[in-house]
Amino acid sequence: MNQSPQPLNFLEVLAQTKTSVWPFIQKYLVQSLQFPEFCQIDPKYQPELDFHQQIISDYPTRQGKYLRPTLVVNTALSMGESLEKVIPVAAAMQLSEEWILIHDDIEDDSLERRGAPTLHRQIGKELALNAGDSLHVIMWKMIFDYQNPKITEEFYQLLNRTTFGQTIDINWTKTNKTDLTDEDVLLILESKTCYYTISGPMRLGAIVAGASVDQLNQIYLFGRYLGRAFQIIDDVLDLTSDFSGLKKQPFNDLYEGKRTIILSHLLRTASPSEKKEIIEILSKTRDQKSEVEVNRIFSLITQYHSLDYAKELAQQFATQAKKILSDDLGFIKVEPYRHQLEMAIDFIINRQH
Repeated sequence: MNQSPQPLNFLEVLAQTKTSVWPFIQKYLVQSLQFPEFCQIDPKYQPELDFHQQIISDYPTRQGKYLRPTLVVNTALSMGESLEKVIPVAAAMQLSEEWILIHDDIEDDSLERRGAPTLHRQIGKELALNAGDSLHVIMWKMIFDYQNPKITEEFYQLLNRTTFGQTIDINWTKTNKTDLTDEDVLLILESKTCYYTISGPMRLGAIVAGASVDQLNQIYLFGRYLGRAFQIIDDVLDLTSDFSGLKKQPFNDLYEGKRTIILSHLLRTASPSEKKEIIEILSKTRDQKSEVEVNRIFSLITQYHSLDYAKELAQQFATQAKKILSDDLGFIKVEPYRHQLEMAIDFIINRQH
């Protein structure tokens, strides 16, 4: 990878990372069922082992964008580290996404993931939850095998903050919190997206490359702004994109009642009677909401230009991230990897899925 020509676009960067990281993940998935001699499984139970292998491999083999491991890899390489040294950490980062998504889909009762039915809708919540737990265990095996206390600590802080953000998100949805400020929503974003999707992966790559505390703090600030932009654009796309045909049900966030910048803006700007109507719809579960009701909320989102507000805010955050990269992240300097990180900002803002 170090000697390969510079990719033409960021999708090629993501594909390069996937080619490097996926075999490492695959190896651990296989090894996870190679039990030690003292607790070997009787061959007659091979069908049970095969089924377990099948369900724990489901989300990993669907393969998402690989944005997070790409940020791990490119940050390390841009600071002069070798690809071989950072691949295990990038793989653990990607595997964390797989078990989190399984659990997240159960918590939201989501219908689809990466163009196919969610795991719990295929095999039930109990088995899907256990598959997520299994991937969680394998992720920590990867991390412990790496034998770097700083990497272990960063994963702990990263995942600890993420689960805190999930608590807020679920609780505010369940209690139908509607007096939302942008600051409230940004708290969720910083916990669930900024750290987990941008700052954490980049900090992990930088730790592998021997970054100082000050450098890691600057990376966190960069990710704080870029992560906000990422999630806001993600929320916009949920209402406007079919994700290249992979998404079958539109307005998924509205069915789930997700607390987004878009919803926050709408609740602040709608008339009192419209706000009451929105709150009544949001109080219902996914299955209780009708298509007509969800379309009604979207029509109000359009009427009050809440999508435009969100897009403008995302652009402002991306601009702030670019300034930090330019002014404060000079230690991320080895090419073409620094340029590829710059490409990531435009990719996040301009992507269509």
